[in-house]
Amino acid sequence: MHLAYPAVLAVLLFCTGLYGVLARRNAILVLMSVELMLGAVNLNLVAFDVWLRDTLHAGQALTLFVIAIAAAEIGIGLAIVLLVHRDRGTADIDKLRGLAEPPPTDDSVPGTTDNGADSDADTSADQGIPARRQTA
Repeated sequence: MHLAYPAVLAVLLFCTGLYGVLARRNAILVLMSVELMLGAVNLNLVAFDVWLRDTLHAGQALTLFVIAIAAAEIGIGLAIVLLVHRDRGTADIDKLRGLAEPPPTDDSVPGTTDNGADSDADTSADQGIPARRQTA
């Protein structure tokens, strides 16, 4: 078997995945592009394993390991994307620059009053414990 055919196919797959990661703005398409890149790596591992005639089949064993890692990665990645989409309403990467919540305004901080009296939020802030925001 010629090594050039699967190697060229793997390079094309990897370059397509790399373009998808760099050019796409949708988080799900970026995850799909990462899977393309992992598929190209798996193809190279199996092709070199066959070409070298390895008796232990280390390339194929490593391919199974990469497939298991990719399955876990896509499961966790999709869960994160779904939670971010539910929270923010978009899966666009450009609109998700900051993952932290925006700082609260003075009106929405619980425990603050106009007369300046101490409250639980003030004492917890003095102790280094962040005050919890109340949601409606």
